Amino acid sequence: MASRPVVQQQNMGEAFPAGAVKQKNMALEKKNRRALGDIGNVVTLRGVDVKALPQVSRPVTRSFCAKLLANAEAENKKNPLAVIGGDGAQPDKRAEAGRKPAKKKAAIKSKPEEIIVISPDSNEVAAKKEKKKTLNSKKKAPTLTSTLTARSKAACGLRNEPKEQIVDIDAADVDNDLAVVEYVEEMYKFYKSVENEGRAHAYMYSQPEINERMRAVLIDWRELQLVGLSAMLIASKYEEIWAPEVHELVCISDRTYTPEQILIMEKRILGELEWNLTVPTPYVFLVRFIKASMTDSDVENMVYSLAELGAMNYSTLRYCPSMVAASAVYAARCTLNKTPLWSETLRIHTGFSEQQLMDCAKLLVTFHSMAAEQKLRGIYRKYSCSERGAVALFPPASQVSFGCLSC
Repeated sequence: MASRPVVQQQNMGEAFPAGAVKQKNMALEKKNRRALGDIGNVVTLRGVDVKALPQVSRPVTRSFCAKLLANAEAENKKNPLAVIGGDGAQPDKRAEAGRKPAKKKAAIKSKPEEIIVISPDSNEVAAKKEKKKTLNSKKKAPTLTSTLTARSKAACGLRNEPKEQIVDIDAADVDNDLAVVEYVEEMYKFYKSVENEGRAHAYMYSQPEINERMRAVLIDWRELQLVGLSAMLIASKYEEIWAPEVHELVCISDRTYTPEQILIMEKRILGELEWNLTVPTPYVFLVRFIKASMTDSDVENMVYSLAELGAMNYSTLRYCPSMVAASAVYAARCTLNKTPLWSETLRIHTGFSEQQLMDCAKLLVTFHSMAAEQKLRGIYRKYSCSERGAVALFPPASQVSFGCLSC
C-alpha cells in the first residue's frame, strides 16, 4: 500500500511542489490505516509521527474480509478460550501454545429414531387401553367380601381347587387324513344321538327261535356258524381293505356250508337290516374312548375283553352302546389300578360322569369274575394269551364290585 503514493509522487512531481506531495501522502496513509484497523487487519494506530509496524502487502476485498470474519466466529465457537482484542489484534500465541490440544471424542452413531404414526383415533384407543388397565387392576385387588368368603371356606374345609386341564386327544392326528380330526367330534355327537335307533332292546320273549343261552352260544362264535360267517363277510366288506373270499370262509367252517348258503344268508342279513349298516355299536365308541383314556396296550386289551363279555350277556342290552363302552374303559382302569380312575378329559369325551357308570361297570366286572368258570370260554381263552397281554387272568376290580368311586 505504501508504493501507491510513491507512484503518484513521480507522476505529479512536475505539477506540485515536493512538500505538498509529501504532506498529502501522509494524510492518505493515515486514512488507509484507520480503515484497515476497523476490520482488524492492522494494529492500533499510535499517532502520525510514530513509525508504523511493517505490514504484509496483500489485497483485501469485501468478500475476503467477510470470509475472515466468518472463520473467526467459527473459531471462537469451537474454542471459547481464544481472546481477540477489541482493536482487531490477533490472539496471544503464547496462550495458544500453553493450551493442550483437546482429544477428539469418538463419534457415536445415533440410533435411528422410531417414527410413530398417530392416527386420528389413537387418542381414543389409548384412552380405552388405560380404562381397561384400570378395570383389571380393580378386579385384581382383593375386596373385603372376597377375603371373608375365602376365610369362611377355609374354615369349613372348602377350597376352590383348580379345574383339571382337558387334553386334546386329537393333537397327534392333525396330519392323519384318516383320523378326520375336523369332523370327529361332530361324528360322535351324531352317533350318540342315533345310537338308540339301531339298539337291540329286550326281544327274547317276542320270538320262539332262540333263547338267552342260544344267543350266548352264537356270540361265543362256535355254533350257528352260518350266521356268523355271513356277518363276518359283511363286516369285512364294510370295514377292511381286503375282504376274505367266500371259499376261504367255507374252509374255516370245515366245509360245513356251501358258498351258495353263505351268500344267501348274507342277503338275508342285509335285508333284515334294511341295508342300514352305519349303526353305532359299542365298538364304534370304544375306539374313541380308548383314545381319550391315553393308556397302554394292557388297558386297551382289558377294555375290549370287558366289552365283548358284555356283548355276550343278554342283561347288558338295557344299557346304551356308548355307556357300555365308557363303563368298559372305567372298569378296565379300575382293574389295572390306573389313576385317576376317571379324568375330566374322559368325562368330556364320553359324556358320562363316574357316578353314572357305576351300575354298568359293576355288571361288566361280574362277568369278568365269572369268565373262567363258564362253559362258554371263547372270549376268556382269547384274552388269556400273551399276544393280548393275558388280561383275562387279572383279578377283577374289587373296588368297583363294592361300589367305591375311587381307589
